[in-house]
Amino acid sequence: MTTTVGIIGSGNIGSTVARLAVEAGHQVVLSNSRGPETLADTVAELGPRASAATSGEAAAAGDIVVVTVPVKAFPHLPAASLAGKTVIDTCNYGPERDGHIPELDSKSLTSSELLLRYVPDAVPVKAFHNIFFKHLLSLARPAGAADRSYLPIAGDSAPAKAAVTAFIESIGFGVVDAGSLADSWRQEVGTPVWGTPYGPFSNEKGRPVGEDAIRTALATAIR
Repeated sequence: MTTTVGIIGSGNIGSTVARLAVEAGHQVVLSNSRGPETLADTVAELGPRASAATSGEAAAAGDIVVVTVPVKAFPHLPAASLAGKTVIDTCNYGPERDGHIPELDSKSLTSSELLLRYVPDAVPVKAFHNIFFKHLLSLARPAGAADRSYLPIAGDSAPAKAAVTAFIESIGFGVVDAGSLADSWRQEVGTPVWGTPYGPFSNEKGRPVGEDAIRTALATAIR
């Protein structure tokens, strides 16, 4: 089934998801903070299934919307356009970039729960944030491949998780359900499932990671 994927933030992860989505036959609508005209080269490279728009337009167009921005940019997201949308939250909190956010520093909230404060009518699912963008591109495999890698997802809505699972499977990965948004700390920065299973950044090809290894990494996370 062809899906239209709105993408807010067209950096490394956003553009990689866009590429995989286009290759899988989906439509993508890209946006960034600098305006659609700055994405002309990316859209040209991706081909006729890709277009550029404002963040509000990308949100409105998407059956699924990928939000891939710095956590400090959450207040600037188009909340009205994201209402009712399944949102893939790829965002990682980094105090050195985002400034210190007390609720995240104290671990009283996960970054996805913080996102929900700014887009309260959206339906977030945490995904894609635990894998290096080059590994996301290089480890994609067709369904049934023996060396297919798995990605964890977390969310509070079963229908949204089902939609995100179908999308991730369509672009080349299996999925491990890691629980609710409150549980998503198990896949945040510095946990065993974050980055490490897929190999070092210096190895651009990465290494395939099966379902059991992802489940084990999630289970061994300590808060």
